[in-house]
Amino acid sequence: MPELPEVEVVRRGLERWAGGRTIAAAEVLHPRAIRRHTAGPLDFTARLAGRRIAAARRRGKYLWLPVDDGSHALLAHLGMSGQLLIQPPGTPDERHLRVRFTFEDADGGELRFVDQRTFGGLSLHPAAEDGLPDVLAHIARDPLDPDFDEAAFHAALRRRRTTIKRALLDQSLISGVGNIYADEALWRSRLHYDRPTATLTRARTTELIGHVRDVMTAALAQGGTSFDSLYVNVNGESGYFERSLDAYGRQDEPCRRCGTAMRRSAWMNRSSYFCPRCQRAPRARA
Repeated sequence: MPELPEVEVVRRGLERWAGGRTIAAAEVLHPRAIRRHTAGPLDFTARLAGRRIAAARRRGKYLWLPVDDGSHALLAHLGMSGQLLIQPPGTPDERHLRVRFTFEDADGGELRFVDQRTFGGLSLHPAAEDGLPDVLAHIARDPLDPDFDEAAFHAALRRRRTTIKRALLDQSLISGVGNIYADEALWRSRLHYDRPTATLTRARTTELIGHVRDVMTAALAQGGTSFDSLYVNVNGESGYFERSLDAYGRQDEPCRRCGTAMRRSAWMNRSSYFCPRCQRAPRARA
């Protein structure tokens, strides 16, 4: 599932190549791709024809294109394999093309939503005064947002009876962090994924958030993390931050800090990668 850096790479591409353009027509080639638009394909295409889209925006892992005056938003959920591609005129259709947008300035190419596994989708939603789609009202700000409230985040951690990795993946507490960047930030912070949040001091929370920001910024500089051909930017190019990962996917490889073999543990139908020496497991509580 794309996390904040991968979605931000796509957002920047859309801002450059699609922002300010007017949709001539929308074509739905697979109804499942707009299943979250409950009014159906005909309503979706009719409401977007002739509408101007503004610069793409993002909160955490969620991406949207404001429509006209910003009262509505075209929300894109990439899921496991969704791609938003800007393709030059005349480019052959992709095998898993689901939705196509043509623009009044046809020479600028088409916007295509391609999704092999059809877990993602597009939908049109009303937006609040700040432009946030109404369906994202529960999503917290992400750590790269200048308005992210670190003190409030720490206070929420201290109140919760949970563990730190669960908290990092809770999009109502902090958005944009998924399994990969949680493991990376926890390794950098020397924190075990099962560390109770109530035991974190303000200094430890500040350190952790700093590492979350650092790893995401580094991933952005390298175009995100791509383990296969499913995640790409709007030009179809893969990121290469997977070459720089310190924890995720490195089972049995030496820890880059102490040389101990990295471990993998099953965790919430996922995996957690950690160093058993640098990231000591918390003591069992009575």
